[in-house]
Amino acid sequence: MAIGVAFGAASLGIPGATLGAASSLAIGIGLQNFPEGMAVSMPLRREGLTRLKSFWYGQLSAVVEPVAAVSGAAFVYLAQPFLTYALSFAAGAMIFVVAEEVIPESQSGGNGDLATLCLLAGFVIMMVLDTALG
Repeated sequence: MAIGVAFGAASLGIPGATLGAASSLAIGIGLQNFPEGMAVSMPLRREGLTRLKSFWYGQLSAVVEPVAAVSGAAFVYLAQPFLTYALSFAAGAMIFVVAEEVIPESQSGGNGDLATLCLLAGFVIMMVLDTALG
């Protein structure tokens, strides 16, 4: 929904809402879908589901995003006074999922150093995208 809100805000010409910022948010959420899918798939795999089923359920966790994006773009005009809070909440929810589920799980498998380096690389990529796009 945050993607739709960002693009809707940019299309309405709301101050501070730019196409670059909306694109940056879309790329960031797209990248965030990888750890979100992992947070769904890894516990399912550990519980005995096949790789294919675990992967499939991880993919299904993002199915609602296009529908929410369209509805967010459609309702952005009504929600204009709350956009800052809504986008902040969405960012906080993404950080919560990573901090609560993915980071502890990544440290438990014996590859803690690699997982930490990948986390740092992801952070650097997001900061580069944030600077480059907006």
